[in-house]
Amino acid sequence: MSESHKLSEAFKLFDKANSKDPNTVIISKKSFPKELLYAQRMTETLSDFAPEASEAMKLTARCQHISRWEISRSSYEMNRSGYLKWRQELKKFHAEKAREILLKVGYDKETIAQVEFLLLKKQLKKNKETQTLEDVICLVFLEYYLEPFATKHDSSKIIDILKKTWRKMSEKGQKAALNIPFSKKSSELIRQAISTT
Repeated sequence: MSESHKLSEAFKLFDKANSKDPNTVIISKKSFPKELLYAQRMTETLSDFAPEASEAMKLTARCQHISRWEISRSSYEMNRSGYLKWRQELKKFHAEKAREILLKVGYDKETIAQVEFLLLKKQLKKNKETQTLEDVICLVFLEYYLEPFATKHDSSKIIDILKKTWRKMSEKGQKAALNIPFSKKSSELIRQAISTT
């Protein structure tokens, strides 16, 4: 099986898993499974931001939140330590789900190991591919999820989140973020966050 065919098959299986998400997002009166839509946005953003991305990077972007709803945030303590534990468990869970699918498609051990490495976010700020993935994650959040998130929380919390997001990004990622067509309110929140980072 050719590499491009493997990639296509992996995407199909990732999307099949994510299409089972019971959580939905409404866009133009049409309903989409939340994590399926997120995965597609990750792929599109990676393609724009890093068109030279490796096959492992493309796979990782598509499965970054695979079957995320299966591990509920509410099953962990609703505090900072509970949140961090949940996030760590999710990374391991996504890596395991991805491995199962990639083995089924016929990927070699090296590619699978690299996808797992990236899903576990190892060597952030040190490894180029890990950093690219983090940039894409941040760009997807800023472009698609910041506006609805901001309507549910006060400005001080949003600014704090934006500061943390900005610090995670590379200079290239930050430049790309500034080209996103934000609303006037979001642009002001970002300006405040950047000015105090």
